[in-house]
Amino acid sequence: MVDVKKFSDIDIYGLLEVDIAATEQEIRKAYRKKALQCHPDKNPDNPKAAQLFQELSKALEILMDVSARAAYDRLLNAKKAAQLRTKQLDSKRQKLKADLEERERKAKEAATGGYKTASSKTPEELFQEEFERLRKEGSNLIKEEQELMRRQLQEELRMMQTPNASSWDSAQHRIKIRWKAEKSDTTNGGYTEEILRKFLSKYGDMNALVMSPRKNGSALVEFRTKDAAEMAITYEKGRLDNPCTLEWVGAAPTQGKSKTTAGGGSTITDRDYESLVLRQLRQAEERKRLIEQMMREEAEAESAAQ
Repeated sequence: MVDVKKFSDIDIYGLLEVDIAATEQEIRKAYRKKALQCHPDKNPDNPKAAQLFQELSKALEILMDVSARAAYDRLLNAKKAAQLRTKQLDSKRQKLKADLEERERKAKEAATGGYKTASSKTPEELFQEEFERLRKEGSNLIKEEQELMRRQLQEELRMMQTPNASSWDSAQHRIKIRWKAEKSDTTNGGYTEEILRKFLSKYGDMNALVMSPRKNGSALVEFRTKDAAEMAITYEKGRLDNPCTLEWVGAAPTQGKSKTTAGGGSTITDRDYESLVLRQLRQAEERKRLIEQMMREEAEAESAAQ
């Protein structure tokens, strides 16, 4: 459960990374961006992610409610003004100021018989009341936003299971790139990772591209889709002054059929949801690590053969 005191002490505009004058549309957009990044399903091993997700949701709820946002703005402005005044006082005068404010507060309570009118309440007390009201009422807005995110993430998973994605395991079909490069050539035959990415990116997204650590005129690339990989194999020649060749590492891929339901739809279920999201997020880094390991082993084998 989110603590009201915590929200009284933090800048929720800063939490969402929006300006204090941000529109509702800008606030929603900022919330969706940050909430998707720290969604609990994407970060199951990070308890701080779940906590941040809750805080972002509560921040959205406050700033999308006119009355609650007004109460929070008054509190924020009061705190900023108090901080400015405090900076201008030495420690002794700060203590006197705090004591005076406490006596004034008690005097107001005594004058109203312990009952506080809206005008006698502090900005913090007014905000706490709004916070509690939102908690009791519940928020359809938050439910709708979280359901929207859930659908968005599931749509990403369905895209992973389209024919091109589901029948293509790029980890099994890496491409070796070779070009002429003398051992003494510090330019590596005129090829760098940046240059190779420029040549290859026109065919499609890459999961990983790793240059040989020996600068011996070779690299490995893994394309995200089969079409991109096949086009690169067929058409890419590299530099005019030092052409490169692309070939499959192992057997070339075969034509396969995607797995669908009898009606032709995706087989994704809610039970697959978390595991598929995690696999997608961890895939790129893991593959890059494996490719780097492969390139190191190849370089060591070449060195031993010499």
